[in-house]
Amino acid sequence: MKRANLVCWLAAILVMVSVCGSGRAQTAQEVGWSNGTETVHGVLYLPPGHGAHPALVVIHEWWGLTDWVKDQAQDFARQGYVTLAVDLYGGQVTSDSQKAYQLMSGLSQQRSVATLTGAVAYLTRRRDVDPRRIGAIGWCMGGGFAAQLAIADPDLRAVVINYGELPTDRASLERIHAAVLGNFGGLDRGITPDDVHAFQTSMQALGKSVNVKIYPDAGHAFQNPNNKAGYRPADTVNAKERERKFLAQELKPGM
Repeated sequence: MKRANLVCWLAAILVMVSVCGSGRAQTAQEVGWSNGTETVHGVLYLPPGHGAHPALVVIHEWWGLTDWVKDQAQDFARQGYVTLAVDLYGGQVTSDSQKAYQLMSGLSQQRSVATLTGAVAYLTRRRDVDPRRIGAIGWCMGGGFAAQLAIADPDLRAVVINYGELPTDRASLERIHAAVLGNFGGLDRGITPDDVHAFQTSMQALGKSVNVKIYPDAGHAFQNPNNKAGYRPADTVNAKERERKFLAQELKPGM
């Protein structure tokens, strides 16, 4: 009996170590804010240390706010950002492409952009955030919404668009004041290399800060390991390093 009690005690200790050692368990919390008409939600990840940090709005793919997206948000928190992973689907997550298409198609762009601008406003009100150093990052659908957030919020400092839909009209591009980093697949049939080159050319003609890279052997969603057929590990490592350096340069100058 004593041995059994000892085993149970050791197991409990291991569980506590595992939970307390998990960055997500220590720092993740569900938060809510208003998009002007309703309360919306996301998951907030806090970095180590005190003081006012740079912040990031993290925007999910068409699958919803999955564990993979939460892992990305948690990783950015470890890098020193107050990170808010926004849930545009109200808690719905799927691994079925038809369901994902339905969820994405059911989104109102106006409501979604209001949710994202509300997320930025929520971050600016936090004492642990420097409101002058807020950026956004998204993948796939979320990459497109990251671009739309940059159009809607002129105070956004930096935006990372990972194989997301790109704005094309001059009026929208003129409203982007954030520095832009983009990572795209050369084999992507949705956001093609021609689309990327056109966006880059238009942004440069307007004097905007833009840095895009096309990975010639990659398709859409090449950064997500759940994309069994299209995941490109080496390209992902390179893209993530580009993101790390870009965000540090734009949101942590002099730090």
